[in-house]
Amino acid sequence: PSKSGPPARFFCLCRMRWAVGDPGVQAQKMVSEKVSESVSGLVEPVAAAHGLELVEVEFSPAGGKSILRLILDRDGGVTVDDLAKMSREVGDLLDAHDAIPSGYTLECSSPGVNRPLKKPADFARFCGKEVAVRTTTPIEGARRFTGLLVAAGDEGIEIDDRSHGRLSVPYGQIKKAHYEHDFAGDLRRERN
Repeated sequence: PSKSGPPARFFCLCRMRWAVGDPGVQAQKMVSEKVSESVSGLVEPVAAAHGLELVEVEFSPAGGKSILRLILDRDGGVTVDDLAKMSREVGDLLDAHDAIPSGYTLECSSPGVNRPLKKPADFARFCGKEVAVRTTTPIEGARRFTGLLVAAGDEGIEIDDRSHGRLSVPYGQIKKAHYEHDFAGDLRRERN
């Protein structure tokens, strides 16, 4: 990574197990949530032992072509070696616990430039930065907001949205959120 830009996004693919099956859409969602929760419980202590934060677990069930994606980070970013080490260790751990109900491909990656925000601590860390938020239900007639993250409290966040002004969004209504990196700001700082 350069001094002025964000770290590059790395992917490390490995470990494949094969099985058959194609559950319905609702069943897939339930399986996805259950597996993600179970995997989080197993992986978080391993990540912490390596000085890493488990940002997100995504499980996309698809029979023998399921994908388990672990997003890992640390201050200063993660390296390909960090991801490879985690992939080997976590793959063995998940296989030992038979945590995945089908064949799967394990992907370990960094969150990239536009890091997802999941926990209240994530939002607090990015106060004063640009964020994009999508809600489960409309707030003032909209579900998508982009603007400055003004505050992150115990119950929710305040965002100064470009179109709707300052809004309060409870954590329970946040479907997805991520940091919006200011590339134009990076260029302006490089020129000065």
